[in-house]
Amino acid sequence: MQNMVILGATGSIGESTLSVIANNPTEFNVYALVANASVDKMLSLCLQHQPQYAHMVNEHAAMQLKAQLPAGCVTEVTTGAQALNALVTDSRTDTVMAAIVGAAGLVPTFDAVKAGKRVLLANKEALVMSGELFMNTAKTSGATVLPVDSEHNAIFQCLPVQVQGQLGYCDLGQHGISHILLTGSGGPFLQTDLSTLSAMTPAQACNHPNWSMGPKISVDSATMMNKGLEFIEARWLFNTQKEQLKVVIHPQSVIHSMVQYRDGSVIAQMGNPDMRTPIAHCMSYPQRIHAGVEPLDFFKVGQLSFCEPDFSRFPCLQLAMQACEQGQEATTVLNAANEIAVDAFLKGQIRFTDIADVNYRCLDSVQQTRLASIEDILQLDEQARVTAKSVIKTLN
Repeated sequence: MQNMVILGATGSIGESTLSVIANNPTEFNVYALVANASVDKMLSLCLQHQPQYAHMVNEHAAMQLKAQLPAGCVTEVTTGAQALNALVTDSRTDTVMAAIVGAAGLVPTFDAVKAGKRVLLANKEALVMSGELFMNTAKTSGATVLPVDSEHNAIFQCLPVQVQGQLGYCDLGQHGISHILLTGSGGPFLQTDLSTLSAMTPAQACNHPNWSMGPKISVDSATMMNKGLEFIEARWLFNTQKEQLKVVIHPQSVIHSMVQYRDGSVIAQMGNPDMRTPIAHCMSYPQRIHAGVEPLDFFKVGQLSFCEPDFSRFPCLQLAMQACEQGQEATTVLNAANEIAVDAFLKGQIRFTDIADVNYRCLDSVQQTRLASIEDILQLDEQARVTAKSVIKTLN
């Protein structure tokens, strides 16, 4: 039985992970749940799953949770960076689900990798911000990194087993692979008139046609920055060259991604748009378990369509691809700027189309520097956030 620590337990990935565990109670044990400040949700999860630890990043939330847990509850409430590090590096921890959204998830995810844990990676920012350092650390520590994002998990499933065991430093060409095809739905604004995009509201941006996700990732899907971040993530996971990685718009979200081989073959991973499928795959790899997901009914699927991304509609995707080519400094700055811009949009402080403008202006300010440690990366991240906030003030 695997002892699991779930980072981001109250989010959508955390909820799906707990659903898979509930379907396989003899295979997995909820050792610890980690969240930021959602006391009510965490209280409910503690009562249902009885973890040994419940960690709240927010100290006040931790106090509230501790006060609300009933007498006799087995769960111990913790808070603070040191306690979180202790959970992900604990010798009793087998697997860490890294699902804290944004840069906040970088440090505990990196700590788990450094400790040589089995890390189920749903926090794409860990690779966007520290890809080279992250994958090198995993190789050194012997950590197993398995991609949870539906697209990267699909790619992983379509790769030869030898490549699966060499994430971060595999040679795709040596194994007959010509291209990785990263699919994206195009989000809610794929067919929206370009002249009206600036007037789109947060509610409209979060109304994804296929996936149920949190607000930040939903907006990223609407701008296709999400696909841009996944492009960067794929570069580090699969050690791709620029010409080996392509983005394909696929509105139905049935094909989650594909691998194209030298002989003309294309292997695709398909399924209903439900995150429990890639989560279950990572949790049980190399075995298969019941995920609680209905099998794909090809008689109901209908037609599958594909098109090239339009950068005039999705400038954030193009910015991410450019940042990927520039290097780690650029991707770190872009990620930070985007988090600030999306937050400002969700609060009604800027327009939808201003997100790309903030990202562009911050990316334009990048100066080459050496990012040799997580501390260097976090410092650049903070500087980029300050710059993004300054840019936003000029837009108001």
